[in-house]
Amino acid sequence: MIPFSKPILDRYLSIITILKMNTTLTIGMAQIAPVFLNREATTEKMLGYITDAASRHCDLVVFGEALLPGYPFWVELTGGAVFNSPVQKELYAYYAYQAVSVSSGDLDVFCKIAKDKKITIILGFIERTPDTGNHSLHCSLVNIGTNGELQYIHRKLMPTYEERLVWAGGDGHGLQVSKFGAFTIGALNCWENWMPLVRSALYA
Repeated sequence: MIPFSKPILDRYLSIITILKMNTTLTIGMAQIAPVFLNREATTEKMLGYITDAASRHCDLVVFGEALLPGYPFWVELTGGAVFNSPVQKELYAYYAYQAVSVSSGDLDVFCKIAKDKKITIILGFIERTPDTGNHSLHCSLVNIGTNGELQYIHRKLMPTYEERLVWAGGDGHGLQVSKFGAFTIGALNCWENWMPLVRSALYA
């Protein structure tokens, strides 16, 4: 055994501690239900889980697809493809009303808590987009950094089955990743994780 002086040993242990800190990522997986079709109440619920994740020293907290304000389950159960259905029109209008408008500041509270708690947030939401006259809805996800800024927003490229009755298709603009210490973080929506070329875009 090679003897080490205490200063050298202390320095060595400090380096090991730094390496461990830089190669460990604690993730909180918030598998929760929304307050269905209630954007404000679901937001409050999510903020509580983010606070809890931060208190457990999570570096990153992740919420599922379409959580805010909810997944359109009714389409499959209520004849969503019926032409000119008053029921479907009413449901879609309310869904759009409860959807998230980024330009209106609906994500601002998440940006604030990310910065205050020094935690990265990835969350799935239904996005109402002003560039389509606020008529089209996208199944989107957002990465919010510890600086409280939106890193990127990704819109689901191709909705699955009956999802296409309520969600518009996205594009490749949101196929991005962000650096997080020693890690590179990317995210996709549901079935997109099975698409080889989509995954390859993030790997690149």
